[in-house]
Amino acid sequence: MDAATASHDTLSKAGAPGAAVRQAPSEFLAFKLGAEEYGIDIQKVQELRGYDAVTRIANAPEHIKGVVNLRGIIVPIIDMRIKFDLGEPTYDQFTVVIVLNVAGRIVGMVVDSVSDVITLVSEQIKPAPEMGAALDTDYLIGLGTLDERMLILVDIEQLMASSEMGLIEEKAH
Repeated sequence: MDAATASHDTLSKAGAPGAAVRQAPSEFLAFKLGAEEYGIDIQKVQELRGYDAVTRIANAPEHIKGVVNLRGIIVPIIDMRIKFDLGEPTYDQFTVVIVLNVAGRIVGMVVDSVSDVITLVSEQIKPAPEMGAALDTDYLIGLGTLDERMLILVDIEQLMASSEMGLIEEKAH
């Protein structure tokens, strides 16, 4: 009987960590681009800043607004509204630059506004629908649902490392 009890205790302890890892909630920084709300992994966010004037770089793609000097580090600033073709960007008191640390590189991302930090468990994250060749969904984690809200969850590291961004060297496999 003692061996059976010990065996049962071992099983329940062995099963618990796996369950905890699977159910661990994820935190996302929610932000707006146009009418849609997006979310990125909060752990990639270094800081939030207001939008300041940038130094334009000649021949840079349109979505790369330019660079800023952030405490001695030259940081490229990407306008996500232009990147996602969501109409003409406007810069006002709500415009935010999300400073990211992605693959060891500091990058600024301009968004319309930041709302809050949202915690989602795996049941609240639905896979992104297949859009076929018309839309590249490689950088989408899925859709996060919280009550009436729906967040488009972006794998920001995957997006920033994409070849059209050209900001982060692809890792050699």
